[in-house]
Amino acid sequence: MKSQWECFLQNLGVWEGSFTNFSPQGTLLNDTPSRLSLEGLNNNQTVRLTLCRSGRDDLVKEYSSLGRSLLFFENGSFSEGVIQLGPFSEFGGELALVHENRRLRLVQLFDNTGELKELILIREHLARTPADERSTLQINDLLGEWQGQAVTIYPDLRSPDTYSTIFKLQLDDAGRLIQSTSFAERTITSTATIKDSIVLFDQNPQKQVQVLFLPNGASATSPVKVQLRQPFFLEVGWLIQPNLRQRMIRSYNDKGEWVSLTLVTEERKL
Repeated sequence: MKSQWECFLQNLGVWEGSFTNFSPQGTLLNDTPSRLSLEGLNNNQTVRLTLCRSGRDDLVKEYSSLGRSLLFFENGSFSEGVIQLGPFSEFGGELALVHENRRLRLVQLFDNTGELKELILIREHLARTPADERSTLQINDLLGEWQGQAVTIYPDLRSPDTYSTIFKLQLDDAGRLIQSTSFAERTITSTATIKDSIVLFDQNPQKQVQVLFLPNGASATSPVKVQLRQPFFLEVGWLIQPNLRQRMIRSYNDKGEWVSLTLVTEERKL
């Protein structure tokens, strides 16, 4: 097992791309070109982050250790966010997937009433490599059966769990989406309505979850409203190739505590 710092170092390099802001309904608000440098100093004992965005002052940070709100997987994928949902406080998290020369990062922000406020999609590639951008995700891109491998890591750094997954998506005769997820000898089935780029799991009006389809094969899954005394999760999905997808899930318990982070790599069964 690599240390968390070694996993962080998988992200060294210069990443070019853009920060794209969306409303909770998927309306594109603005798009800002970006250049982010992660440079190892002192024999990689320190990492300097420099973020340049058009029309903004450069952001410079140095890291020599990692905070409790942040966890990395061995391939460099990571998540950072609020570790405890509090009453009347803003909430949010970032989920970042890494594949070869590309990164896809998603920030989900909620206001102090728990309502989803804004999404920021960050699409990046290493400098001097092709961007290889995919089109906006469509429901037909995901229909079928996906077989995957999942790794779950924990904020207390106990040993990871690894297990197989099966993810099935199909449409019924009425056009509703039927989703079935199987893992660790459990199967969860739910249904959703589809309207334009939004999939809404609305079986329980008190616990509605939405999936928003975004550019570059991305999807953003979150509660419509985060609430205390209800477990919830944030998820990003990335269709890297027509039959290869990654998902990352940041899970919170009914006390609002961040409890785990899961990375799923899945392939569509042909």
